[in-house]
Amino acid sequence: MDVIESGIGELFQPPDPDGFREWVHTKKNTQMKDKVMAEHEAVSQFVQDGDYIGTELYGTVRAPMSLIREVVRQGKKHLRVAGQGIHEIDLLLAADLVDALDITYVAWEVYGISACPRRAVECGLVKTTDWSNGGITWRFKAAAMGVPFIPVRSMLGTDTLKYSAAKVVKDPFTDKPVCLIPALFMDVGLIHVHKADKCGNCRIEGISGFAHEMARASKKLIISTEEIVSTEEIRKYPEQTVIPYYLVDAVVKAKYGSHPGEMCYRYWRDGEHLQQFLKDSKDPAKTMTYLDKWVYGCKDHQQYINLVGMERLKKLESEIGGR
Repeated sequence: MDVIESGIGELFQPPDPDGFREWVHTKKNTQMKDKVMAEHEAVSQFVQDGDYIGTELYGTVRAPMSLIREVVRQGKKHLRVAGQGIHEIDLLLAADLVDALDITYVAWEVYGISACPRRAVECGLVKTTDWSNGGITWRFKAAAMGVPFIPVRSMLGTDTLKYSAAKVVKDPFTDKPVCLIPALFMDVGLIHVHKADKCGNCRIEGISGFAHEMARASKKLIISTEEIVSTEEIRKYPEQTVIPYYLVDAVVKAKYGSHPGEMCYRYWRDGEHLQQFLKDSKDPAKTMTYLDKWVYGCKDHQQYINLVGMERLKKLESEIGGR
């Protein structure tokens, strides 16, 4: 195929489907065994300095915040990140843990735009490459399919394409231009779900996002879950298992694990908390004060929950009924 155009962005994680397949076959434990552990153990064991990591879904919905806070606590450095999140990306950037960001969705919607990404990029600490929302999810899809790229029509004729690492080729069947999106195989995926059994069979209620694709595009996968249910319960409705056990390396129980984000049918987002962080993000000193209080000052997720307070969390639970 003739290459018509190439994006000028750097490809931070070149596609290697054969290498990914070999890694999974030789290094991943796919046994159906008990994988329940604390977030400290999961992050310590499966996230290394320099890894390419990613969180699943956009905005503040079902964000794996308890896991991200643990990554920050442990100070995992020189990370490359699939930047389609909001608060989780801000915390990683504020803690100076990120070297490169495949950037897609970082706006806080009606709340505004955080100063954390701008500060990190403008000072030269973090390199970025642009992708559309669809572009980054199709990269996961290509990886899940085990192919090096996927052809799409998205991004054609846009500056997003120009600053991406995609390529435009002449389609051999129609002679028309088509955009080739490179597969994104990640070192570690972090996904928060509603229910999981101890082996890692997971259910998601409501919007499923791209959990199916990301789970299959990750060498190592850490799951946090609102509740742990029995394998017998999972087997009653096998069609509801979005992520099967053999993809999962660790299961971490984290009730309210998405806070200050929301969890479909469980609790609403903590708008007061989020807006205060957004305001504080404009000042580096206040941003660090936030990290000291809400991340470094809590030894684990339970201490974070205690700091938020059950009264506040129960209020967020009650608000979900009216949404």
